Amino acid sequence: MRISTKGRYSLEALLYMAMLPQGQYASTRGIAEDTGLSEGYLEQLFIPLRHAGIIQGLRGPKGGYLLGRPLEEISVGDILRVMEGSLEPAECVNSRNCPVVDTCTSRHTWSELYKKISACVDSISLKDLVEAYEHMDQMEYAI
Repeated sequence: MRISTKGRYSLEALLYMAMLPQGQYASTRGIAEDTGLSEGYLEQLFIPLRHAGIIQGLRGPKGGYLLGRPLEEISVGDILRVMEGSLEPAECVNSRNCPVVDTCTSRHTWSELYKKISACVDSISLKDLVEAYEHMDQMEYAI
């Protein structure tokens, strides 16, 4: 499974927004300048995120984007599903349309992998990522 730039850049932009003071709106221009992401691409990414309620927008000179839910209520899984679609590693995981669904020897493997991936990404919230980022400077490295 490979996460596209849509998923990666969306997560990066939302993490940037999560680290702003609560209630502070972020413009796509400001996010682009600070992260190096394309402003035009961010605007495209924010459309589905807004429709999913992960972010909300405000028009006008002091407008921009704000997270639509508290940090602890937005998981990496929420973001990836909006941007990437299903996280199933194979189409047959939740489908009965496969002609060999009842005799397939590998379906169990794909199903278990899907459960593990989902559990992992659903267990990581934006709040967790902000806390991990804030502790990065405190880490000590030894060789």
